Amino acid sequence: MRILSGVQSSGRLHIGNYYGAIREFVRLQEEGEALYFIANLHALNSVRDGARARELTLETAAAFIALGVDPARATLFRQSDIPEVAELYWILGTVIPMADLQNAHSYKDKLAHGAAPDFGLFGYPVLMAADILLYDSDVVPVGRDQRQHLELTIDWAGKFNRQYVPGYDSQKRTGGLLKVPAARTRDETASVPGRDGQKMSKTYNNTIDLFGTDKEIEKQIKSVKTDSTTPDAPKPTADQPLYELLKVVFSPEEFAAIDAKWREGGGDPKTHGYGAFKQTLLDGYHATFDPARKRYAELMNDRAELERLLQQGAQKARAYAAPVISRVRGAVGL
Repeated sequence: MRILSGVQSSGRLHIGNYYGAIREFVRLQEEGEALYFIANLHALNSVRDGARARELTLETAAAFIALGVDPARATLFRQSDIPEVAELYWILGTVIPMADLQNAHSYKDKLAHGAAPDFGLFGYPVLMAADILLYDSDVVPVGRDQRQHLELTIDWAGKFNRQYVPGYDSQKRTGGLLKVPAARTRDETASVPGRDGQKMSKTYNNTIDLFGTDKEIEKQIKSVKTDSTTPDAPKPTADQPLYELLKVVFSPEEFAAIDAKWREGGGDPKTHGYGAFKQTLLDGYHATFDPARKRYAELMNDRAELERLLQQGAQKARAYAAPVISRVRGAVGL
């Protein structure tokens, strides 16, 4: 089984990236051939400073490794080190209806939140499809917000196969030039709430960073949105990002005790006030991520080793991509 996924290097990684994606990457590298890429071409939609873009790429690579992705078992690489992906991006674009892109949920959502309607944003799903299809991927772990993009990828792969493979069977989805992948979504962790209750995202500036300073992390956690419920009263559980974040960070056994205290209320704000629960979240954050934060700092002090690992990963990834792009080029007449 070949597994493919990636994370944009468009800003500091946050705990939503870990619980929604990277934790799953670590587990899946034990199940098959895992390919994980740093989506630095996608990141150009929002990062317009070259030096910053290069730094964010290395930070993302260091984060993957610090959090448990093993370059000896998984193929870890930069998207931009694979020229074949840009070629497939263009070839796919020649058969994709514009209406599919205009109706993409993510595109409309980003426009609604003030993003500029650039071509890169408009064509984002096509590049994502090229990322997925270039390596003959069998399984693609995605969050709920990316599910439509994968469904579009599956549709487009079928459209391309019907165009260039006479007699292609769309029902069986076998025998095509492009392999049709399967999605894997973990609903319980696919969407981690941000400090304001929306999905945690760099776009919404509502994150809790993985590798910020201690002071930055404390400030972020202390700013998680709460209501005016007093310490002595039971706390509501609906639309409460602090409650949901505690559920994400702690194990079910640990969270059971937190949940009981949350629901019972009490007279002492030091134990039952929202401030106390934020301190509990901060303690849980450090217990969970401090070992990875130490490893991350070590990796960022050895840029040459990071670069070596990325180049090694790119060589492996291009070997996977070579037969796919060869088939496609031959089919379209290039």
